[in-house]
Amino acid sequence: MTLTLLLDLDDTLLGNSMDTFLPAYLQALGEYCAPFIPADKLLPALLSGTQSMLDNNMPDRTLKEAFDQVFYPSIGINDEFFEEKFAKFYSDIFPKLKHLTETRTEAILEIREAFKRNYKIAIATNPLFPRTAILQRLEWAGLPLENFPFAFIPSYEIMHFAKPNPPFFSEILGVLGWPAGPVVMVGDDFEHDIAPARLLGIGNYWVSEKKPDPKKDLPASAEQGSIGKLISWIDSQAIEEFSPDLKRRDTMLSVLRSTPAVIDSFSKQLSLPHWIDHPQPGEWSFTEILCHLRDVDREVNFPRIQRVLGEENPFLPGIDTDKWAQERLYYCQSGVEAQGVFTQSRIKLLEILDSLSASEWERPARHAIFGPTSIKELVSIIVGHDQLHIQQAFKILRDIAQQSVSQSTGN
Repeated sequence: MTLTLLLDLDDTLLGNSMDTFLPAYLQALGEYCAPFIPADKLLPALLSGTQSMLDNNMPDRTLKEAFDQVFYPSIGINDEFFEEKFAKFYSDIFPKLKHLTETRTEAILEIREAFKRNYKIAIATNPLFPRTAILQRLEWAGLPLENFPFAFIPSYEIMHFAKPNPPFFSEILGVLGWPAGPVVMVGDDFEHDIAPARLLGIGNYWVSEKKPDPKKDLPASAEQGSIGKLISWIDSQAIEEFSPDLKRRDTMLSVLRSTPAVIDSFSKQLSLPHWIDHPQPGEWSFTEILCHLRDVDREVNFPRIQRVLGEENPFLPGIDTDKWAQERLYYCQSGVEAQGVFTQSRIKLLEILDSLSASEWERPARHAIFGPTSIKELVSIIVGHDQLHIQQAFKILRDIAQQSVSQSTGN
C-alpha cells in the first residue's frame, strides 16, 4: 500500500515567513516595474488579482486566467509586454530574495527518507505564483526537482483552485490519478493546510510547535510537531485509516468540481493526435473518455437529479452507457468539443447541488439496480464514476509518456 504525501512548502519544507517575504517581494516587484507601471496602480492590481485567484471556483478557469482577467485591465498594459517583463523579474530579481529564507536540514532528511520508501510525493503549496518561483523556492529548500522527482508541483499556470478551497486538494489527488491508499497532508497553516484537508478524511501532520497545544482541535488522524518527526509519526500510525472519505457532502462536491479541472490539466499534456490513441488494446482513448463523461453527465446525471427533485420517489431505470462508445462512434467525434460540453454540463449540475438543503440531499428515489436510494447516494455514484475515468485518463498519459521514452531510447 503506497502512501501519498502532500507537502506544503513555505514554513513547512522551507523556512520562509510570509510576513517577511511578501513585503520584500512586493517592494522588489514594485521597484522593478516602476519605469512602466505606477506604484499606485501595481499594488492594488496585484492584490485584486490575487484575491481573484483565491476566490476562483470555476473548473474551466486556471488561476493565471483568473489573475489576468483582473490584473491587466487594472494596469492598462498589454499582457504580452508585461509577461516578458515578468519573466525577467523572476530570472534576475526574484533569486535575490533567497536570503530571506532558510533551509531546513530536517526537512531534507525526512523527504529523502520518504523517497527511499517509494511514497508518492507531491508539493501542495498554494499555487499563487508562477512555476519558476515555486521551483526556485524548492531549490532554496535544498529540494531541487532534478534530485527530488516530485510527482506533482502546482503553480498558477496549471491549477484551478487555491487553498483553503477544498477542491484544491481533490484537484491535486486527481492529477495524481486518484491514487489508491492512504494520503497525508503536511503543512504549517491550520486554516489553509489542516482544516480543509481534514474534510477529505485524510491524515494531517501540522508542522507547528506553538503552545498551548491545540490538539483538541485535531482529529484522531492528525498530529502536531516539527517536520523532523514526520516519518516517525507515520510509522506510529495505522496509515490505512488515512484514505480519503468521499461520502461527505462537501467532499463529494469538491471532487465533482475538480474533475473538469483535472481533465483540463490532462488535455494540455497531450498533443491532439494522442487524443485518439489507444495505448493499450481494448481501452478507450482520451477522446472516448471525454465523450463518455459528457454524455453521462448530460443525459444521466443531470436528468436524474432533476427527476428526484421534481417527483416523489421516482423510479430510475438502469442505463448501459458503456455501449455508447461504439454506438455513437466516439472515436470520430471532437474531443475538444466534448470537453467543453462536459465542463459546462458539470457546472450546471454543481449549481443545482450547491443550492440543495440538507433535507433535499436525502430526497428518495428507486433505482433499477441499487434499489432505494437518495440524491446523496446518486452523487456518491457520480463521484466514483469520475474517479474511475480520471484514473483511466491518467493511465493513458502514463502509457503514452512511457511509449515516447521507449521510442526516443530505441528500446
